[in-house]
Amino acid sequence: MKFIEEIVVDAFLPTFRALLAEDLRDRGFTQSEVAEALGISQSAVSKYAHGEVSTNERVATDPRVVDLVSRVGDGLATGDMTPVQALVEAEVLIRQLEEGDLLSDLHEEEMPELASHDGFRSIHDPEGRLRTVEQVRSSVRRGLRMLTNTSGFAGLIPNVGSNLVESLPDADSVDDIAAIPGRIFDVKGQATVPGEPEFGVSGHVAGVLLSARAAGADVNAALNIVYDAGVIQDLEAAGYECIEFDPDAPTDPVRELLTARDLPETFVVYQSGGYGIEPITYILGPDAPAVADVVRVLL
Repeated sequence: MKFIEEIVVDAFLPTFRALLAEDLRDRGFTQSEVAEALGISQSAVSKYAHGEVSTNERVATDPRVVDLVSRVGDGLATGDMTPVQALVEAEVLIRQLEEGDLLSDLHEEEMPELASHDGFRSIHDPEGRLRTVEQVRSSVRRGLRMLTNTSGFAGLIPNVGSNLVESLPDADSVDDIAAIPGRIFDVKGQATVPGEPEFGVSGHVAGVLLSARAAGADVNAALNIVYDAGVIQDLEAAGYECIEFDPDAPTDPVRELLTARDLPETFVVYQSGGYGIEPITYILGPDAPAVADVVRVLL
């Protein structure tokens, strides 16, 4: 994990200071005057002068950096620019180079997984999609830990496998829902999770969640487990509303059934099977840990 601020510190600042130190020396500044202008020690100026500080060639040759060095050097030499103004000008350029520009490119090279996102803006926006996406992934991981650490969960996994899914707040397709690729299976009594949560990898459980949301249910997560009468009885005994739907209905059975209902925060829908259809129970709730926690009442 590397922060874009580290790119600024490691690549931009030493390069900018080295170029500016050289520019000021060319204008007749002494070593102590350069040190005072840059706010660094004379020993640091000496290192810049002798090439002992690592610089970045792409930063050094960027026309905007070259122009800024010239303008700041001239301003400091003539007294037309104060150190505060020089700092502001440098900060403005840094912000520009961070936003989908040179520093953003250098950051993506250090963190290739950022390439598919909107660079600096997506990382720094507290309400941005990238942050929300990663929060949903994290929530699914927490739910998975709860399930895999719950003794006996493997026995609740249906033949088709289980999946734990959670949606983005504005989800309207399976691409907006994080799930387990390949589903969770019972392997010799152990719940086996084949991979990290991804978006767009669940059609079945994600579809049930989308149907419930389309019906007006305020839910963001779902989990499918086995169906039998005892499971439903235990869930009802624990206070969860359990609603049966017909999987052979010609339209969207979950959406049709839940529309206009006054539903609790966490509830259950189930179907007892049909022609070629395995009976399944679905737990729906506000997030992945909440629906995973419901499993504990069955074990």
